Amino acid sequence: MTLTIALAGDAMLGCGVAEELRRARPRPLFSERIRDLTTQADLFVLNLECAVSERGTAAPVRGRPFPFRAPPAATAVLTGLGVDAVSLANDHTVDYGAEALADTRSLLTGAGIQPVGAGTDTDDARDPVILKAGGLTVGLLAVTDHAADRAAGPGRPGVAHADLRRGTPRWLTDRIGSVRHETDITLVSVHWGPTMVGRPVAYVRRAADAFVDAGATLVAGHSAHLFHGFTRHVLFDLGGFIDDYATHPTLRNDLGLLWLVTLDADGPQRTEAVPIALDHAHTRLADQAEYDWIADRLTKACAPLGTKVTRRDNSLIASWPSGRSKEGTT
Repeated sequence: MTLTIALAGDAMLGCGVAEELRRARPRPLFSERIRDLTTQADLFVLNLECAVSERGTAAPVRGRPFPFRAPPAATAVLTGLGVDAVSLANDHTVDYGAEALADTRSLLTGAGIQPVGAGTDTDDARDPVILKAGGLTVGLLAVTDHAADRAAGPGRPGVAHADLRRGTPRWLTDRIGSVRHETDITLVSVHWGPTMVGRPVAYVRRAADAFVDAGATLVAGHSAHLFHGFTRHVLFDLGGFIDDYATHPTLRNDLGLLWLVTLDADGPQRTEAVPIALDHAHTRLADQAEYDWIADRLTKACAPLGTKVTRRDNSLIASWPSGRSKEGTT
């Protein structure tokens, strides 16, 4: 038995995207072709980098000057895409405080979307969710190495935080191993590393190895706002999915990928990356020139990791050498 999981990186539905959602007749945030791809997958998981609420007070701090909050209508956008679960383990989920975090979780759950990676206290934030599709069970864990000041604690709402720069904590590897023992597939969503860098930094590569050794079937990273090279078991950075950000003329954070990974209990069997373009508050499939740029960059980023990328129609298909090497050092 196999299933296909659609994966997307940073989905920021606040600021200019929220303004679009509040219009009397908002234009679609995603093209019909994008929606076709995500709804056809067995599961769809993304990183939701904002609160969803009308409550709370913005509390920006150094390093996060732009607080992100989406209106409740954002849940309809996510359900329209077929989103099954979202990671809240990032540095913007708690931008509007505990009330908005509670609203976010409640609104998502009410829409049939499972939130993971944030909660009312430490244990709640670290708890996995279990998804079922294609006759298989998927255990989803989410964690961030950002925003230590917004970490959940005893009796304190917040996000699941781990300081991965200092190594992978025992509680995290134990959780991964426990989920792997109880499910067919273990997916770890992790918000790690610096923003606007084109490749995974050393501590991220070490953490990737630790996650896979602990039992992760697939690791899906995000935070850089740029897609990175990948291996069979580790997608180091999924890149952006929707936002209103300014575009870097060289790094091109307005060009990204939608990921479709087919797995069974033995691990990923096929990874397809679909080039996408992020316009202001709108995401669509990449045009030919954009596709060529993305394909060239991904091919070069993957080569040192032992992953070969082949162009096929509107997608990029991965292949790997036989045998498994360390994910961060292949």
